[in-house]
Amino acid sequence: MREKYLLRCPGCGRSFPDRYTLDCPSGCDTLLRTIYAERRLTPRNLPGVFRYKDWLPVEGHLRVNAGPVSYESEGLARELGLLHLTVTFSGYWPERGAGMETCSFKELEAQPTVLRLREKGAGVIQVSSAGNTGRAFCQVSGLTGAPVVVVVPTAVADRLWTTVPAENVCLITVDGDYSDSIAFGREVCSLPGIVPEGGAKNVARRDGMGTVMLDGALAAGRLPDYYFQAVGSGTGGIAAWEAAERMVADGRFGSRLPELHLSQNLPFVPMVRAWEAGRRTIVAEDMPDAEASIARVYADVLTNRHPPWEVRGGVRDALAASGGRMYAVGNEDARSAGRLFVETEEIDLDPAAAVAVASLARAVEKGFIDPGKRILLNVTGGGYERAAEDLDRYPVEPFLRVAAGAVLDGDLRDDIGAWLAEQEVAAYA
Repeated sequence: MREKYLLRCPGCGRSFPDRYTLDCPSGCDTLLRTIYAERRLTPRNLPGVFRYKDWLPVEGHLRVNAGPVSYESEGLARELGLLHLTVTFSGYWPERGAGMETCSFKELEAQPTVLRLREKGAGVIQVSSAGNTGRAFCQVSGLTGAPVVVVVPTAVADRLWTTVPAENVCLITVDGDYSDSIAFGREVCSLPGIVPEGGAKNVARRDGMGTVMLDGALAAGRLPDYYFQAVGSGTGGIAAWEAAERMVADGRFGSRLPELHLSQNLPFVPMVRAWEAGRRTIVAEDMPDAEASIARVYADVLTNRHPPWEVRGGVRDALAASGGRMYAVGNEDARSAGRLFVETEEIDLDPAAAVAVASLARAVEKGFIDPGKRILLNVTGGGYERAAEDLDRYPVEPFLRVAAGAVLDGDLRDDIGAWLAEQEVAAYA
């Protein structure tokens, strides 16, 4: 194997070079995997997430000092009666060395994705988001100059800010929810030169998120017995599973996969319902009154109506392979867990991270885990209050606003096409 990595389809077993490939060329309904030539984990002297460059689908690196930071908890561990709790924090916390200025682990996805796209010469990337992912891609665009089209619900447009000017972002707001943004994003990708970021199909996103498992296991000296994270699409859980499999194959970090303990926020918990019912597919009854339920959750970034659940290599397979569990967390429990984390660890949390802390507290209370074993808690965002004090903030202004269910008609097509043409001119200026 001369290449740094190949893509492999778990369905047909075919391996092939990466062309910013999102789907199996043979049509298999699977998530492609990256197979790296380097089988042992060797951290590099590079900034942020690129410390784990050997297991990222890129050749170069960005000069961005934003990566996961892991430490052994004292305060929260003591409060919950846990002996070995590793917290992997992805946010802004200078005292811990955490430099994700958008305060979200979505920067772990955005950095290798933008670089992979640049190296493969695939075009201008389009991202649909409920807020945090879009903000991360805007930030990386500001840092690198890479053009990006971001589509978000109008209600969360105020979450689209950066800490450096981002002049190459086409922000489109949709008068609907996250699923409506995904639908219009597909419309945008019908334009020549614009390619979908790919979601769970994007190996750069998954391997970027997988660095949480790598960092936490390195800090603890071994793979954890349990892994806790709140999920919307569940891609982070898939990423943790894949990264753990690579570490098991390395041979130096343990021989057993960690149990995945994944949580969603009531009342919108389609994956929890499907898992508890033993269903391979998510059906309508798993999302009763979806629109109203989405409007009532504390952590709205966890509300994906079409998660990669049933696809081969998806969330259901990850839970089954690891002997995992899912949790439905109410709003008040999440808010209480967020306050507990502030009191014990002295940093504020993103609502989604608070849901994960609440699930950990419940697992302890119900005896679902052994408090003497090793736990990795993925804190997927935090440090907003500190970032607001320390950093400049530049709002990303919307370029277009469209209705839910909009199609890419003549005027919209022309407007986005004109923006795209400006980006091509800028690239050669």
